[in-house]
Amino acid sequence: MGLHNRSVSRDVRELGTLLGDILEDQTSAETFDTVESCRRAAIDYRNGDLESRTPLVDDLTGLSTDDQRVVARAFTTYFELINLAEERERIRTVRTAAQEGPVEDGIEAAVAELAAADEELGRDILDDVLIEPTFTAHPTEARRKTVKSKLRTIATALETLDERTLTDDERDRVWREIEAEVTSLWQTPQVRNRQPEPEDEARNVQWYLENTLFDVVGDVYDALDDAIEAEFPEEIDVPKLFEFRSWAGSDRDGNPYVTPSVTDATLRRQRSVVLDRYREQLERLAGVLSQDGSRIDVGETFRSSLEADRDRLPDSARTAAERYPNEPYRQKLKLMHERLRRVDDVRPGGYADAEEFLADVETIAESLRTAGADSIVETHIEPLRRRIETFGFSLASLDLRDHRRKHTDAIAEALESNGIDYRDRSETERVEFLTDAILQDDPVLDLGRTESLSAAAARVFTRFDRLADWQDEYGTQAIDTYCISMTEEPSHVLEVLFLADQAGVISLPDHSGLDVVPLLETESALSGARRIMGTLFENEAYAQALDARGRTQEIMLGYSDSNKENGFLAANWSLYRNQRRLGDICADHDVTMRLFHGRGGSISRGGGPMNEALLALPNATVTGQVKFTEQGEAIAEKYANPRIAERNIEQMLNAQLRARKQAIERPTEPVREEWIDAMETMADAARAEYRDLLESEGFVRYFEQATPITVIEDLDLGSRPASRSGERTVEDLRAIPWVFSWTQSRCILPGWYALATGIDAYLEDGGSVETLQEMYDEWPFFRTTLDNAALALARTDPEIATRYAEMADADLRDRFLPRLTTEYDRATELITEIGRRETLYTREWLGESLELRNPYVDPLHVLQVHLLDQDDRTDIEERTLRLTVKGIAAGMKNTG
Repeated sequence: MGLHNRSVSRDVRELGTLLGDILEDQTSAETFDTVESCRRAAIDYRNGDLESRTPLVDDLTGLSTDDQRVVARAFTTYFELINLAEERERIRTVRTAAQEGPVEDGIEAAVAELAAADEELGRDILDDVLIEPTFTAHPTEARRKTVKSKLRTIATALETLDERTLTDDERDRVWREIEAEVTSLWQTPQVRNRQPEPEDEARNVQWYLENTLFDVVGDVYDALDDAIEAEFPEEIDVPKLFEFRSWAGSDRDGNPYVTPSVTDATLRRQRSVVLDRYREQLERLAGVLSQDGSRIDVGETFRSSLEADRDRLPDSARTAAERYPNEPYRQKLKLMHERLRRVDDVRPGGYADAEEFLADVETIAESLRTAGADSIVETHIEPLRRRIETFGFSLASLDLRDHRRKHTDAIAEALESNGIDYRDRSETERVEFLTDAILQDDPVLDLGRTESLSAAAARVFTRFDRLADWQDEYGTQAIDTYCISMTEEPSHVLEVLFLADQAGVISLPDHSGLDVVPLLETESALSGARRIMGTLFENEAYAQALDARGRTQEIMLGYSDSNKENGFLAANWSLYRNQRRLGDICADHDVTMRLFHGRGGSISRGGGPMNEALLALPNATVTGQVKFTEQGEAIAEKYANPRIAERNIEQMLNAQLRARKQAIERPTEPVREEWIDAMETMADAARAEYRDLLESEGFVRYFEQATPITVIEDLDLGSRPASRSGERTVEDLRAIPWVFSWTQSRCILPGWYALATGIDAYLEDGGSVETLQEMYDEWPFFRTTLDNAALALARTDPEIATRYAEMADADLRDRFLPRLTTEYDRATELITEIGRRETLYTREWLGESLELRNPYVDPLHVLQVHLLDQDDRTDIEERTLRLTVKGIAAGMKNTG
């Protein structure tokens, strides 16, 4: 008997039919026919049965505003459902592959590779590895939470149909449930009626941690333990390999709505959630650990632990003894449950921290092993132990973040009122002042006194003042990282260290409760990395803080803004080259580097398959510890379904274990000098072309007229403003709406523009295609860069992009559209030639998906262009326009 009852084609067909039936039932037969007419016209044109899109355009533009809205809604809902069908197919693929044997990028394959080398090396690699996915609140998730919830219900029903053997009546009942949910989905507003608040975003991130990852982590460790037991002759204790972090509710960069009260509420809610989950786990354990104490010896350690709890909680102990006489494990679990309740309680007896809770769990495990119940430990205790190690009492540790200018201005303003001129000091003088201030015992500033400060400065001081309170209440690990956007100088890092010192968060040389993380995202910052980091490592105050944090330095790399500033190819090369430099700098100063990759969901913002990205990193940067952002709809795609979440985490672990092994065995990967010279030539030419495009007179106006940026800026996607200052310049515009706008218009230039110019410059300089082909075959960085560009090119549609360009002034269109089209055509030609393939995509399923989706996205594009081109839109037309944005995002499975 097979593992599955259905196929993706059947899911698509039956969901599409169901939607059509509901559409006709909820509207009318005429409206259904209208949608069908648009669908057929789009398919016929793509199939070559129509010479032009004129019938589709005429159908859509001739509709009433109400019917246009229904059409937009129909195709948007269709994509929501079809995405579920494709998700189900991913799960089928994963399950089938697992049934057939170890997969290449799974845990078993990685462990086998470690075992084939050396057992001691395997232990060292496991000790080195720490993977930290970091969820952000960046506004790239176009779907409402209510809509996502309904889609999850439908996905669960599809799973039941696919994986369970059902009677005809049971199958009919499941389909009735799907029909009811799709009907409700149709009747539910797709567009938000208010801008989400930071706490909404924090709850969204929390949902995935609480409902998926909390359960999945134990399964991943279980699979790892099984693989190690099968491959290694000696027992290996696997350390903590994962830690989840979040910016939601704590990232202040450009978001004035993230206040201390928001962060406080996020910390409190996350601790409450994780404590609730632990209590649920203990209740389940109580159903298992019903052993009779008169028949087994629980051991002295367990007896002492239980007696200590009885002394600590005498009333609860009496209740437990009465309820569970002669059942020592259940008595212990009852008291542990009570201690968890009192973590957030004014009553004494609660756990001081997660380590105390973990110690109790390990005591139970030791007792059970002594009693010969190893299978119970492996099945029920070990998963809980792994969850405690991973989630602690925080669920996810929070990172604070703000722009470096905020700290500089706040310090300068406060010092000025104390008669100290900080603002006009040179960089060297600032570093010297901050160092002396940090090292002296007496505070320089009282962060609690903000009455005389501006509102901006007061916010900075209050944040650091509250940071000390948060660490006292929730533990240092709950919020122990501070990221500095747009770091350009060593003083920008020392300013945060100084403020933390004034708050009492650090007390050198003995204690530092904060990792201070520079975010290097501009070309000047990346190129000046040795100067910035070298100055810090040699600074007396910073060196002491580094020692107190175990000599691990986290450095964040900004993919989005680097790309927006330099273009795709130049940004990727700069990031690669400077990562190697950072690795050398840290090695020179005996510092363990943890790179924090600020990756977005789209290719231009550092997106792409995570496991391939990890394996393509320079060996010198792979210390075992790695951190990366998870953003927008990528979070839902990766973590909404438990099986897909488990698969993604396994792929991350596979890649990081293999990458660390590779880095140990070969600290510097062999990259020929001629390859580096080729990349330098290509990157320089590509950056020049990209900057010339952005700085060309009229380009910003063309961008405004040929993309839906004006609509996207007003969408209630996130709590953060779309631009940093409200100015309409490419530099000021945030990377997310910049990429989102080009994605909607199917001219995804941030993911490929100037690539062809760069390659052609190399070829014109005497380079050869054969050398580029060798680079593609043998150099993971180059191959991944070209493959990612190919994905962006494959999702680009020049014909659709031309329809958007037709909205622009004729002179702008005539200047910029041919330039973009020529670059696109040449890039497509070069990538297929260098990769020795006929299509842009290397994965057959991607081509099939695009072929199936494009005809259904076309009506949304045509309707969006029609509405954008209206001088005055009614309220209904405005809502329809916003709905087309959601639908295209669903159809493309990407916003940017």
